[in-house]
Amino acid sequence: MATDIITALKRSAATPDRPWLLNDTPATYADLLAATARLANTLHALGLTKGDRLLLQAEKCPEVLTLYLACLRAGIVFLPVNPAYTLAETQHFLTDAEPALAVADPDRSLAIAATGARSTALPDLLAAAAAQSPVFSDPAHGLDDLAAILYTSGTTGRSKGVMLSRDNLASNAQTLVTLWRFADTDVLLHALPVFHTHGLFVATNCALLSGSALIFQRSFSPDAVLAALPQATVMMGVPTFYTRLLSDPRLTPDACAHVRLFISGSAPLSPATHADWQVRTGHAILERYGMTETNMITSNPWSGARKAGTVGLPLPGVSVRVTGPDGTPLPPGEAGSIEVCGPNVFHGYWRLPEKTAAEFRDRWFVTGDLGAFDADGYLSILGRAKDLVITGGLNVYPAEVESALDDLPGVAASAVIGVPHPDFGEAVVACLVPAPGQTLDETGLRAGLRDRLAAFKIPKRLIFLNDLPRNAMGKVQKAALRTTYADMFQDR
Repeated sequence: MATDIITALKRSAATPDRPWLLNDTPATYADLLAATARLANTLHALGLTKGDRLLLQAEKCPEVLTLYLACLRAGIVFLPVNPAYTLAETQHFLTDAEPALAVADPDRSLAIAATGARSTALPDLLAAAAAQSPVFSDPAHGLDDLAAILYTSGTTGRSKGVMLSRDNLASNAQTLVTLWRFADTDVLLHALPVFHTHGLFVATNCALLSGSALIFQRSFSPDAVLAALPQATVMMGVPTFYTRLLSDPRLTPDACAHVRLFISGSAPLSPATHADWQVRTGHAILERYGMTETNMITSNPWSGARKAGTVGLPLPGVSVRVTGPDGTPLPPGEAGSIEVCGPNVFHGYWRLPEKTAAEFRDRWFVTGDLGAFDADGYLSILGRAKDLVITGGLNVYPAEVESALDDLPGVAASAVIGVPHPDFGEAVVACLVPAPGQTLDETGLRAGLRDRLAAFKIPKRLIFLNDLPRNAMGKVQKAALRTTYADMFQDR
């Protein structure tokens, strides 16, 4: 049985001077435990009880993590929301989850209150907590008790609330701590958002379960990251972190000498970035794969080959299979639907039992991702099922084309989509971003693809852009690209 996150917090706090934050205002685990008690007592004083939902919409700060842990202690369901969302977008979460309390930055709190929802500003909540006792009597909790609701990004419709239990979080974090060899001597450089599973659960829970310290940065800045690397032993990031750092001449082996592990996730890491990072720093980035509904699913190993272009092996205790359209498991080398089962898999979508049932095949969660295992058991992600391009009756996996494009000189990033075509049904289209100082030539790029891809996979159009549309975690918003270029072949 995995160690409960609050149990691990109390264990670390028993060593009075064990550091929690190494920021300008440092804090110990004992400080953190007391702060969570004060906030938990405050929430009880406000009438919140076990099972109530608390919505948080605030800019990243250490107090966000303190409130998350206070909710865990009190049994209150934590519901973080991207602070960039408009009030109209946030209204969906308020209506759907019916939180007993919304906590937000001051201006946003007033706007939420004007909708009729109960709301308080985060600074006011913290001020009230300062007067509360630093001791809290935690109620009894069960492994299946709901710990958090995270809403999906909603790129294909209304956002759905993903229900995650205490065991979903603790078991997955314990597996990662063991696999990635976290210890209480580690210092995690944390520059990720904390409204998303990567920054809130993967990063924070690994630190909590191992008793590691955090360098907690409010956002990603190459200057701040490079200044902090000499103190850090582990960094978690999204691919854009690594590509931006690679463009900085200060990134050297010496700058990374104190770090033992660089981890990437939330979006595909290109093999070119993996190779460039290893040449520049001497480190092989460890890429892993997960999603909101499942926490982490696979990881390249700590000890062993970290294969560029793959997301590694299934985590211990997590079962992963690749299936055909009828659910039959496929052998290595064959592409199909990625399905997962294990203690990491969520308990369903909030108030959507029919949708929950539709996403499972027996006990297997159908991720919506396409992939294939190689002969060594490493998984490669080939894209989302909805992103599969069927052109002239033939399947084209965007990730394969993107990998070939990213290997060509002068290409910094690519996104391959399918758009309607009168002859082929769909046409393969590539959106490309040139590397700094480079000019891309369509004729040269096509020539470079001919020895790499079958003719039907080569994009019928190449579109050159200054940047690709991405969400807060760096994932390319292909739905937006498909909408933008949907009519490009309509006059043929």
